[in-house]
Amino acid sequence: MTERSFFDIYTPRNIWLEMVFRFKKLVRSRADRPARPATAKAYDPGHARSVGQFYNQNHEHFLEAYGQVIQAFRTKDVNGLLDYQMHSMGLREGLRLLDAGCGVAAPAVYFASQIQLTIDAVTISQKQYEAALGNVAEAGLGSRVKIVCGDYHRLPDLLPPGTYDGVYFLESFGHSRDKKHLLDVCWTMLKPGGFVYIKDLFRKVPLAPEHTAVIDREIQKIDTAYHYEVANLNDVLDWIRGKGFMLEFLKSIALKPEDFENLDISNIFQELTGIATIDNWAEYVFPVDFFEIKCIKPDFDLSERPDRHFLQNISQQSHE
Repeated sequence: MTERSFFDIYTPRNIWLEMVFRFKKLVRSRADRPARPATAKAYDPGHARSVGQFYNQNHEHFLEAYGQVIQAFRTKDVNGLLDYQMHSMGLREGLRLLDAGCGVAAPAVYFASQIQLTIDAVTISQKQYEAALGNVAEAGLGSRVKIVCGDYHRLPDLLPPGTYDGVYFLESFGHSRDKKHLLDVCWTMLKPGGFVYIKDLFRKVPLAPEHTAVIDREIQKIDTAYHYEVANLNDVLDWIRGKGFMLEFLKSIALKPEDFENLDISNIFQELTGIATIDNWAEYVFPVDFFEIKCIKPDFDLSERPDRHFLQNISQQSHE
């Protein structure tokens, strides 16, 4: 067979067809990417109230399925999960913390029983508030765990700004429809050097084009059923960094596979309530990823050396 020359292969026509092919491929790949909103949604007090009503209406079912710790991604021994979260947050004696979306305050009670610290815990559900008061009283921690009923978007109206060493969200951050504003609120509530810790679910990036519509449909089902707003991870990271927080870590939740509860409790809750049930497991594409985020409000002026932002964590350590 005669070997074809360079000019036989790379004719003007072949070059043109290759350009057309690559352009079409680029357009398709961009179309398959999930759209990212340019701005956060405006704060909606009506949605915040609906979250409280949702937990009021399903309070007994949540307790029946989840027990006292209302988190879907968890260990079989839930104390192991709480120990893990204490370690991830870096909790230590003397801290003053704010639990934003505390449920019935089981994590707050556990943390305060293990470490000598104080926690103000906020829930928007009246039924959760009443149950949380009972849990705190039963544990004898009334002097160190305070329960507040209210909207965490309005924390500066409920509690003293600038006084907290940490604000944490344990699968509660997603209930906000204005996460950019919520991060601004966290900044206001924190002391310089304080941290925000978020453990939550985030929209999965499709691994195949045909998964996009399926993921969108399942996310919509979660958002509607649970009064949620599953976030795009990159948007949240942009808002964190744009505010001036220092990103300490972003990671998947590092539980041992043998300790993972495997989301069976969530399935039990769906069966109890009929909320967001999964009809066809054979075609189901899991629509979310679970991540942990921890970021720090700097205790120094980042504008002093804008050319040194890449060293901000080192600078933070030098101020501790």
